[in-house]
Amino acid sequence: MAADRARGSRSRRVSLPGIAELLRPAAPGPSTDDGRHASGRESHPHKITVYLSAGELLDLERARLALLAYGIPVDRGRLVREAIAVLLADLDADGTASLVARRLRDGTGPR
Repeated sequence: MAADRARGSRSRRVSLPGIAELLRPAAPGPSTDDGRHASGRESHPHKITVYLSAGELLDLERARLALLAYGIPVDRGRLVREAIAVLLADLDADGTASLVARRLRDGTGPR
């Protein structure tokens, strides 16, 4: 069998990024109008745990896949950090009129 593999069959090895690519310094995420930005691909020394319903997790994965279809590969953690940065910038700019303040006040957000 090994002889057959050597005679013209293609390798099944997957091309993976090297250690330098995996550990490269990350550029910060795009900045919002107030200068707030999500962190990029970097080590995060602080951590929170967030529990999501099955529907919320599915929505998050659908958003990740939609971004991928638009040519924007992103992991769920990065997507959540970007969403938080955008909502906090909106809160800073618009206060009680911000989207997050209105949803929390009106009870229209997830519980």
